[in-house]
Amino acid sequence: MTALSDSKIFIMHYKKGMVLKNDSLYRPLMCGNALNPEKVPENMLGDDSGENISDKNPFFSELTGAYWVWKNTDQAVTGTCHYRRFYTIEPEPLFYKIKRFFYFPIGLAAKRYGLIYTDDVDFFKSKILNHDQLDELLSRYDAILPQARKLRYTVEEHYRRYHDIHDLEILRSIIEEKCPEYLPAFASVLKGKRLYANNMFILKREQYQKFMPWWFGMMFEFERRIDLENYTGYQKRILGFIAERLLTIWFKKEQLNCKELQLIYFKNFKNG
Repeated sequence: MTALSDSKIFIMHYKKGMVLKNDSLYRPLMCGNALNPEKVPENMLGDDSGENISDKNPFFSELTGAYWVWKNTDQAVTGTCHYRRFYTIEPEPLFYKIKRFFYFPIGLAAKRYGLIYTDDVDFFKSKILNHDQLDELLSRYDAILPQARKLRYTVEEHYRRYHDIHDLEILRSIIEEKCPEYLPAFASVLKGKRLYANNMFILKREQYQKFMPWWFGMMFEFERRIDLENYTGYQKRILGFIAERLLTIWFKKEQLNCKELQLIYFKNFKNG
């Protein structure tokens, strides 16, 4: 493995565009780079070197980047975020707190829970989680996650409405066969209304090395039991959707001391 530094948060990009952060803590990573007709920009890493699944990006989305990080880097702390979703520990400005009151009558309160939804890049760029803040948090917590989404329905019903519920039946059978000790967590997550979205996390090495083999082992087994050609359009990102449920299940089962952080969501910050 290639050592990069003691702590790294990899920013998942999907095509050439503006890079918001690239410093000692953050490294932009082009996901699906094997399918990119253009050479990866000089200010980015690509997920198509070393051991990789870059060509699976249409089905795995940002997970091709997560897999590359797992197989080709080694640092004491490993995290992931997205090109326009960043962790923050800074207090939400009063104006944005006031705006939240207006989310309720227009039905956006749950959808934007845990998100500082903004197009003000100049103001919020300095409020992105930095190295000192990360070190302080990890002196008290095992892991950092985005605040879990609040769904209108249970996780199971949400999946039924937006995807093929048969996927969860396949997932349950895999858990029952491969790691039945996770079945109570699986059942609890499906009955609940909270979900860790976007496949984002920050973990110390010990827990990271436990999570990643389990996470991808389950995903690859799921992939073997389905026909990817049956998934088209939005549903083509099937492994990304399954990964979010698996991540939530793993953290439910492991009961780590986790800190959930708000995300700054740069709504008009385009990646290309």
